[in-house]
Amino acid sequence: MNAAGDNSPAWVRGTVFASAVLAFGATGSARADALPVVAVERQVTQAAQGHVLTNHAVWSPDGQWLAYDLRAVSENFTGTRIEAINVATGVVRTLYTAPLGSHCGVVTWHPVQPRVIFIQGPEPETETWSYGASRRRGVMVDFGGDGTGHALDAANYAPPFAPGALRGGSHVHQFSPDGTRVSFTYDDELLSRPPADGLAREPNQRNVGVAVPAGPVPVNRNHPRNHDGEWFSVLVTRTVATPRPGSDEINRACEEGWIGIDGYTRADGTPQRHALAFQGTVVAGDGREHAEVFIVDLPDDLTQPGETPLEGTATLRPAPPRGVQQRRLTFTEARAARGLQGPRHWLRSSPDGSRIAFLMKDDAGVVQLWTVSPNGGEPHQLTRNPADIASAFSWSSDGRLIAHAMDGSVCVTSARTGATLRLTPRREPAAAPLPLACVFSPDGRHIAYQRSVPDAGGTVFAQIFTVTLPPDLADLLP
Repeated sequence: MNAAGDNSPAWVRGTVFASAVLAFGATGSARADALPVVAVERQVTQAAQGHVLTNHAVWSPDGQWLAYDLRAVSENFTGTRIEAINVATGVVRTLYTAPLGSHCGVVTWHPVQPRVIFIQGPEPETETWSYGASRRRGVMVDFGGDGTGHALDAANYAPPFAPGALRGGSHVHQFSPDGTRVSFTYDDELLSRPPADGLAREPNQRNVGVAVPAGPVPVNRNHPRNHDGEWFSVLVTRTVATPRPGSDEINRACEEGWIGIDGYTRADGTPQRHALAFQGTVVAGDGREHAEVFIVDLPDDLTQPGETPLEGTATLRPAPPRGVQQRRLTFTEARAARGLQGPRHWLRSSPDGSRIAFLMKDDAGVVQLWTVSPNGGEPHQLTRNPADIASAFSWSSDGRLIAHAMDGSVCVTSARTGATLRLTPRREPAAAPLPLACVFSPDGRHIAYQRSVPDAGGTVFAQIFTVTLPPDLADLLP
């Protein structure tokens, strides 16, 4: 892809942003270093419609295509189509059109194969069975295929419950780096409804699940919304109705991310092939809730039940498989600004699996990037910037840089020193909402993000941009 050359196609609207670049050093002071950095910002999409990027895996494995959904804005789930655009040529492909007017969105790519996965709402959606957290599923579509959707998770809304099926909705699907597993968050439809039988039930609480290609999973058709799934789905986190204050018990698990390209190395030197970091909501000793970093180590086989049924019961949610181990990694109750804070973000691991990045306020109340080892220990404050980190973030494939929004710009931070560099012009949030997503391309040379842009008539649409980095940028950062 010739993202920086003079032969770029005319349809791409580009801006070269050269600077005596504003860099924020490890002390948090702003420095006007005359670094020889030229960042090329280009508007990739132009159509008068929404173009919403997920905050992870938006680039095809070969780095040529960006996948997105057509929501008007990120918060409203109104799109009915999944598209991809070739960044070099501007060719747009419709990958999937939801039948019967169902809504779809939040699309991500398989790390190796030409395949995408995304959320789809009920089919069809009706007044009594509308889109919601407990009424959605993962759908896979092959790039270059005929647009046929393949249901990831089976839905089983009435007993008998089938192992490998869910009784609710999955959300934000992410393939593991080897493509053999898919993680998602989950809400239970059965437990979210008042019990008709008078039995005491567990409350519906957000949890994290994983699907593996051990299907298909057929289900009984005794409920009109039941359907089969191609992969075997389980929950891997454990929540409780009322966590004990000061304990490691949680009432919510969310915003997960896979650890490492090949997992991570445990403290005893042995490898852990698959693991997820996630945000878990605990109750502090004073009774207040806050989010901490947790981890689940996953066994190779996720189809074996533990002490309670994988599929759940009429009163219990689905339970983690045998061998899943859940641990707490951070303990921030004593800090003035306790817990993970800042914009909504998913935990992201360095490619080698040695560090899990998250957002938390410093002692001055500024949202900074922090990291913690998957083996635990004290969190490390990476950035010391005067302005908040303002978006979700991603690591470059070599683990040297982290991309994010800050101070009205797309920025990169050195994963070694914490120095932050502005790549795009600063824009006041009141005039143009901050960039969102900030996802590195597979080769680490480009960052994709979305920004709201008014058209000629003043209507604002989410448009996709990229910024191209010089190949030696990590070496130029202080």
